Parts: sequence; structure tokens; C-alpha cells
Amino acid sequence: MGIIEKLVDEGQVTDPSSARGRLLSAAAHLFRLRGYDRTTVRDLGAALGIQSGSLFHHYKSKEEILKAVMRETIIINTARLQMAKAPAQTKTDELYALILEELASIQGEGSDALTVLVHEWRTLSEDVRSELMVLRNAYEDVWMETLVGLKEENLLADDPFIIRRLLIGSLAWTTNWFRAEGNLTLEALAQKVLKLVIKS
Repeated sequence: MGIIEKLVDEGQVTDPSSARGRLLSAAAHLFRLRGYDRTTVRDLGAALGIQSGSLFHHYKSKEEILKAVMRETIIINTARLQMAKAPAQTKTDELYALILEELASIQGEGSDALTVLVHEWRTLSEDVRSELMVLRNAYEDVWMETLVGLKEENLLADDPFIIRRLLIGSLAWTTNWFRAEGNLTLEALAQKVLKLVIKS
């Protein structure tokens, strides 16, 4: 059973094949393509081939849809990070696994939702942002546990907090230039990123 199927079975995320799941996928795509503010409820309805009013059977407002996109993205990707680093034998191997997994998520089918998470965070109301921050902190804790461990082993090139902030920006930006059909594989890119933050 895959991660998403497991999370669906546990009731943590929406079944992607359900009506609600298709709505979240369409919303993530449109929010990324047009921006949250420029995407209307009518646009969302048109993308799904339904009347815009039907969306409110699933969510009370457009912000509730954005919140759900972000919430489920964080939950899914936290689970993926945890699974990716579990088999690692060293903290350096853990960091490589985390970098590769985040790159794979950014470049993969969940890229729309992850991009929305990064770029539309400030769009959320303060209450919703505070609610989601609990989940986002759990995601970042997976990273920080590894980075702090590397610092304690004197293997990290700089402060763990700074390194993580630099990684957030640089990995997210790969959507603008990395192409899977190019000469550089994701694995090779992950190794290059690793070398930048681990002491030589």
C-alpha cells in the first residue's frame, strides 16, 4: 500500500479519486497557474465541469479549499520524508534522502500543491496560518532532527536553521529550471545539493 492510500485509509487525507479529491487537485493547479487571488470560484467549477455553487457542498469558502490543499500537502509530504529517511544508516544519508524526496515532490505530481504552499502562505488568514503552522512545524522537525544531528557531528557547513532556510528556497526554485529530460538526474542534483551543505 502506498503512502497516500495509507493516509486515505487512516482518514488523514482525501481520496484523490473522489469528487473532493479532484476539486483539491484542480484548485492546486489553478492556484499555481493563476494565483489564488486571481482564481475565482467560477474558474474552479469550470475546471471540474460543475456549477460553482456545487463547490460549497465540499468547502465553505475558497479559503477553505486553499487550506485543505495546503493541509493535505503537508501531511502527505511529512509522511514521505519520514519514510524516505527511515532506512538511512547515517545522518548524511538521511539528509540526502530528505533532499531527494523534497526534490521528487517538487518535480512530481504534487508539484502544484507544493508550489501553492510556498507561494500562497501569506494569503491565508492569521487563524488558518496558525492552525497549519502546527503541521508545517512537524514537517520541518523531520528536517531539523537530521540537520541538528549533522551539526553535532561537526559535518554541517553552517547553522541548521540557516541551512534549512536556504534549502527551502533553492529546492523550491528548481521548478523554474530543472527538467527531468535533461542531462542531470534528480539523484545527481540531490548529491550536488548535499555537497553544498556538508563539510568537505
